[in-house]
Amino acid sequence: MLGVALPAFAEERSGAISGYVRNLAGEPQMAATVQILGSADQVLTVFTDGSGHYSASGLLPGLYTLRVTAPSFLPALRERIGLRPGVTLNVNITLNTLLNVMRLGPVRTPTDEDDWKWTLRSVANRPVMRVVDDPPVIATSAAPLDVGAEPEIGQENPGQPKRSADLSGGLSFLAGSANGGYGSSEDMSTGFILERSMFADGVLAFSGNVGGEGGVPVGVFRTGYSNRLPDGSQPTAELTVRRFAPSDPNLHNAALQSLAFAAGDDFSVGDVLELRFGSELQTIEFLGTVNAVRPYGSADLHLSPNTVLEYAYTSSRPDPSAERGFDTAPGDLSESNPRISVLGYATKVEKAHHQEVSLSHRMGRNNLQLAVFSDRVGDPALTGMGAVTGAGGYLLPDVASSTFNYAGRNLDTGGVRVVLQRRFTADLSATLDYAYGGALDLTKPDVPLATAQEFLGTQRRHAVAAKLAGTMPRTHTRVIASYRWVNGPSLTPVDMFNASAGEVEPFFNVFIRQPIPTMGFTSGHVEAIIDVRNLLAQGYVPVLAQDGQTVYLVQSARSIRAGLAFTF
Repeated sequence: MLGVALPAFAEERSGAISGYVRNLAGEPQMAATVQILGSADQVLTVFTDGSGHYSASGLLPGLYTLRVTAPSFLPALRERIGLRPGVTLNVNITLNTLLNVMRLGPVRTPTDEDDWKWTLRSVANRPVMRVVDDPPVIATSAAPLDVGAEPEIGQENPGQPKRSADLSGGLSFLAGSANGGYGSSEDMSTGFILERSMFADGVLAFSGNVGGEGGVPVGVFRTGYSNRLPDGSQPTAELTVRRFAPSDPNLHNAALQSLAFAAGDDFSVGDVLELRFGSELQTIEFLGTVNAVRPYGSADLHLSPNTVLEYAYTSSRPDPSAERGFDTAPGDLSESNPRISVLGYATKVEKAHHQEVSLSHRMGRNNLQLAVFSDRVGDPALTGMGAVTGAGGYLLPDVASSTFNYAGRNLDTGGVRVVLQRRFTADLSATLDYAYGGALDLTKPDVPLATAQEFLGTQRRHAVAAKLAGTMPRTHTRVIASYRWVNGPSLTPVDMFNASAGEVEPFFNVFIRQPIPTMGFTSGHVEAIIDVRNLLAQGYVPVLAQDGQTVYLVQSARSIRAGLAFTF
């Protein structure tokens, strides 16, 4: 009798949480996602109806967190909501857009000494950035980046926007599969950039990507300043803050947080020599504290107006998002540093050293590059696909995206690269890339994931890539289509530090930016974005998980994302 009575009594004493989800104008938001998270990692998901109302009943007494997401809005978070037995709480949520939270002018009294802490405490319903100035500031249209243009030898990069306005910015909303790799963006994410001209030749920029995972606000925020000096040099400084949600309860729900400061400069010695150098200092909090220093540098010697000899050194992989024209900081760890993995419940940070010597020559509309390179990568972070846990302490899972990072063996190799680019018009180019070098691969098929590291070895591979990038004259559609073929299985790309015009991601990829007419309703530009990576899901190498299920180690995980981008 007691066993029957106690559940009935508990059901009578359970509580409920309900309320309305609206925007700042008070309009109800239909089909908004409301996640209710309890103290025992329990997640209950409900959706709002046509009047913006949601309701969740049968909740046990305790503390709860509410996370609300909706397309075109920033995530909203309400924490430490205490629910007593038999009580129904009414919690109304107001959603903000990025344009609303970036209102110009003071929004708090200047005497508040805790202003920065208040701003950074949460990205939900709080200003991301405030621009305060005595004279009125007018946001005007800025031309979008020409993401397909490659710099002519000896000329500045034509892809850089010409800033004719004091204030310019961009905004993007993307949705799709969240399986691009460990720490990849959620189903919905919001990217933004805001730039302000300062001191005639200086630019102050603030950018980032905001999403959520497991009820915890996650994302990347970056602020930087660059200034072109009279002698032609351009010093830059950037501060980047990253936070990613807990990956697995077996790893003590540890959240990855990192703080990075980068500084660099470039200058020319006459018309013959160009020097670029800098470094980034990273502090990473994940199962402890890890620090990393990532220097880079290059020297370009102009042998003639059409010929350049270059030496380059870098300690991090290139960011592939720049060519696609995402005018924001990378929104996930699959496209940015730090690249980390776990081995024996200890954090491993990928340490890379890449050196190359290249000779580039321009012949009319053709550009040719020959390069030799040397790579040393310690503790490389390999990408995996499949549902796994971190119980063994030898991999780093991301439950939300069904991906994981796996600690690979050190890679020490060298190789050669040949790049041929043909520019048919100012808006259309074709590129062929050939590389020969070493890549990590399994020397034995279908091995257990727990012992796969023992069977990793460096294999010599050939890689051939083709890329077509251009803008259609009538519709102004920007298309980048590429395919990279490798003559055998491999878990890392051949020539993974390639930052030349021949840089493409593995296998078949398509990226499209389509301008959308605004009919004069806004002074900015609106574009539709489609980003498809490894569409054919090639290069998946099977391994066996602890439960006997098959998971995969991959060069590039298949992902499909789409959304809208605004430039104002």
